[in-house]
Amino acid sequence: MTRHIRHAALFCALLLLALLVNAARVQVLHAEDYETNPANRRAAIARYQQPRGDILVGGRPVTGSRDTGEHLRYERTYLDGPLYAPVTGFASQEYGTTLLEATEDAVLSGAAPVLAPLPLWNEFTRSRSAGGDVLTTIDPRAQQAAYEGLRGRKGAVAAVEPSTGRILALVSMPSYDPEPLSGNGAAAREAWARLNADPDRPMLNRAVQRTYPPGSTFKVVTTAAALDAGVVKGLDEPTRSPDPYLLPGTTTRLVNGAGKCGNATLRDAFVRSCNTVFAQLGVVTGLERMRRAAESFGFNDADLRIPFRVAPSTFDTTLDAAQLALSSIGQYNTRATPLQMATVAAAVASGGQVREPYLVERTMRAGGGTVSAAGSGAVRRAMLPATASRLRELMRGVVEDGTGGKAAIPGAVVGGKTGTAQHGLGNSGTPYAWFISWAQREDELEPKVAVAVVVEDAAGNRREISGGGTAAPVARAVMEAVLRSG
Repeated sequence: MTRHIRHAALFCALLLLALLVNAARVQVLHAEDYETNPANRRAAIARYQQPRGDILVGGRPVTGSRDTGEHLRYERTYLDGPLYAPVTGFASQEYGTTLLEATEDAVLSGAAPVLAPLPLWNEFTRSRSAGGDVLTTIDPRAQQAAYEGLRGRKGAVAAVEPSTGRILALVSMPSYDPEPLSGNGAAAREAWARLNADPDRPMLNRAVQRTYPPGSTFKVVTTAAALDAGVVKGLDEPTRSPDPYLLPGTTTRLVNGAGKCGNATLRDAFVRSCNTVFAQLGVVTGLERMRRAAESFGFNDADLRIPFRVAPSTFDTTLDAAQLALSSIGQYNTRATPLQMATVAAAVASGGQVREPYLVERTMRAGGGTVSAAGSGAVRRAMLPATASRLRELMRGVVEDGTGGKAAIPGAVVGGKTGTAQHGLGNSGTPYAWFISWAQREDELEPKVAVAVVVEDAAGNRREISGGGTAAPVARAVMEAVLRSG
């Protein structure tokens, strides 16, 4: 009898050993295979078993969570979804995450280890911390002003605080409501198909994900390069520029949309936006100095994150003289995002310094404790302080005496630059209307805001600089909103 018991005990021990070996095989050797298996819904169920943290604008949540009572329990909701979609992006159970919902997902979903009460606590308890919150730098009044200004048009607005790099507004039109994408049912799939089929691409964030030829707004960069290089000595000296200008090495004559550009002074050329003057200035300044100037403003930077990726603005570094002339007036291969051109205006406003733009002020635990806070961003010199001072004077002239008059604000000092960018086969497309600017109160020492506006479907005479009529009023509304809220 004792022998049979021993045999039974040995058999049970072997079974237990086999069970342990198999458990080890499953949990160690094949754990990753099981975890990534599409049939395994445990991770998704755990992810959506609790409310997601919120994205805040001006201290107020613009996101939320709705309890569906299903296996994937909580769906994302959005307050003023189309207004803030270029900031938040979407969080979908079916299609993943974009923009801040993607880059801050670990905090928002509660998966970030830093949210745990103790190190490795979540690993031991197999739990997930409550989702944290993300406070943005967006000024709600500026965002609303930009959105209302662009309503009914296609384009984008970016506004930054020159002294810090804080992004105050980020608007892209047409926009969309992210909320219908939040779930995983037929409604989400229908919304996804409809948005992707829309030829106006409402889910494209034009403020940071699309680049445009900047047209005459790039003349700010060309002016900075020429002044720093000493190619032009003073604002009121003749530039010895012909009208029309024969592009070097070609038989092509570059002409102007405005008159009185032949041998114009830099001040007059800037106010009238004389193509011939700035094309020649770019050629005389030279490719290497133009490249250095453009890159010091942020062009050709493929690594910019705010924290989501910004499409690189480009200034071609392999140009002949004729191509350099066209690039110096914001044409040929020169391309820029609205955020990049807002940064150009901000550099002028801040005495020649460029501060990298950022969108997240701080991240917080559900109880309100700070997880991380934005520190001093990278600062680089785009131009000499004296050059920045001269450019502020020139940009003020555009608003006070030139094509940017619709950006003027009573009680404020405003500088701007209009631009029209040709595009399409044979320049047949409706020109993009640009306006970049900065503003400060008359009783304050430094500008509070720098703005870039691009309108893709601007109306008006193609021979006119339509940025002053189409884009400048939008910029004015945004600047007024910031000056009022500050």
